[in-house]
Amino acid sequence: MNDFTDKVALITGGGAGIGRATALAFARAGAKVVIGNRGAERGAETVELIEAAGGTAVFQKTDVSVASEVEALVARAVSEFGALHCAFNNAGILTPLRNVEEQTEEDFDRAMAINAKGVWLAMKFEIKQMLKQGGGAIVNNASVAGVLGSGRGVANYVASKHAVVGLTKAAALENARRGIRVNVVAPAVVDTDMGSAFAGGLKITMEDFGKGHPIGRVGRPEEIANAVLWLCSGDASFVTGHTLALDGGFTAQ
Repeated sequence: MNDFTDKVALITGGGAGIGRATALAFARAGAKVVIGNRGAERGAETVELIEAAGGTAVFQKTDVSVASEVEALVARAVSEFGALHCAFNNAGILTPLRNVEEQTEEDFDRAMAINAKGVWLAMKFEIKQMLKQGGGAIVNNASVAGVLGSGRGVANYVASKHAVVGLTKAAALENARRGIRVNVVAPAVVDTDMGSAFAGGLKITMEDFGKGHPIGRVGRPEEIANAVLWLCSGDASFVTGHTLALDGGFTAQ
C-alpha cells in the first residue's frame, strides 16, 4: 500500500509541520521528493532529514504567490527527476486574529495570495505538466475552516480556505477524464507551529483545542501525511473532487 517507488512528489510548504511530515512520508514510500518553501533554512533541513534516512529530495526556495517561482518549482521537478506524478499544495499562512471590522486590507490580500492564489498557481503548472505525461494526482490542503465558519478572528483565513475547496472541485471536474485526480484535505487543529500560533492568538492552549475535538486531542502531522499519500495512491483511483475531513470528528458535531 502507498508504494511510490520511482514516482516524483512535489510538496509546497515542505519546511515544517504537515508539509515536512508529508515530504518524509513520500520519501519513506520510495518517492523522489521536490520541496518548495519560502524559508530556505527549513526547506533545506527537510531535505537533510530525507537524505539521512536514505531518501532522495531537492529543495527550491519558492513563494507560492509568485507565478514565475511556482513555474520554476515544477520545472525543477522535471529537470531533476523527469516527471511529476504527485503534488501536495500545502503552503499556507494564518494572519493576525482580528474580527472583520479590524482586519486590514493587507491581512486579507496576504491570506488570499498565499492560501488561495498559491494553490491556483500550483495547480496551473502541475496540471500542465501532468497532461504532458498522461496523468497524476494532486492534493490541496484546506482546513475545517474551508467548510465551516470556524470561529472569531479568522474570516480572511476562512475565505481563503473555502476558495481552496472550490478550486479543488472545479479542477477535479475539468480533469476527471484527463487522467488527473484532484482532492483536498481539511484538517482540524494539528500539532504544528501554525496550530500553536492559532492557540496563542486566542489565548488558549493546544490542550484546550484538543478538548474541542470529539476524539479528545489535536491531530498529528503524520496523520495528515498518511491521508495525503493515500489520496495520491492507486488505492484512491476512484476518488476525485473530494474534501476529506481529518478532524477527530469536529465537523460531525
